[in-house]
Amino acid sequence: MVNARQANRLLSPLWRRLRLLISRAVVARSDSAPGMQRLQLDLLRDETREVEHHEPYGLTARPKKGAEAIAAAIGGARGHLVALLVGDRRYRLKGLKEGEVALYDDLGHKVYLTRQGIVIDGAGQDITYTNVPTVHMPGDLRVAGDVYDGVSAMQAMRDTYNGHDHGGDSGGTTDTPNQEMS
Repeated sequence: MVNARQANRLLSPLWRRLRLLISRAVVARSDSAPGMQRLQLDLLRDETREVEHHEPYGLTARPKKGAEAIAAAIGGARGHLVALLVGDRRYRLKGLKEGEVALYDDLGHKVYLTRQGIVIDGAGQDITYTNVPTVHMPGDLRVAGDVYDGVSAMQAMRDTYNGHDHGGDSGGTTDTPNQEMS
C-alpha cells in the first residue's frame, strides 16, 4: 500500500512536467528569414530558448522585442519548445465592437473591418497596389485631393479644357466652352 508521502514523491515529477508544458514568455529577438520564423524567448528565470514560431496559414508578422508569447513544450520536453501565439499589448487595437476584426502594426497602419464598413488607415503613409492590371469598383469614387493620370493631375486637364478655344471658320477664335469640365 502506498501512503500519501510516497504518492506525492511519485507524482511530483509528473506534476512538475505538466506545469511546464505551457509557458508565458517575452520575445528577446526574432528572425523571419527561415521558412519557419525563429524567436528567442525569455521564459522562466534565467531560461532563454530559441524556438520556432508557428503561425496560421496566410498570416505572418515579425514581433518586436518585448512582445509576449505562449510557448508549448512538445511531448512534454522543455528542450522542444515552440511559440504558439505572440501578442503585443503595446500596439493592440482596443475598443473593437463584438465581431470586428483588424490587422495592425506598431506604426498605426491598420485594416479595420468595422460594423459599418472597412477602414484602411495608412498612418500618414502611401498605400501602394502592385501587380494589379485593373482595379474594379462598381460604386462611386470620391476623392478629396487630386487624381493623377501618371503624368499630371486631372485638375490640370480640367483647367486646359475649360480655358481652351478653337480657330474659327472666318479666321477668328471661338469662345471658351460654355460647359466646364468639373
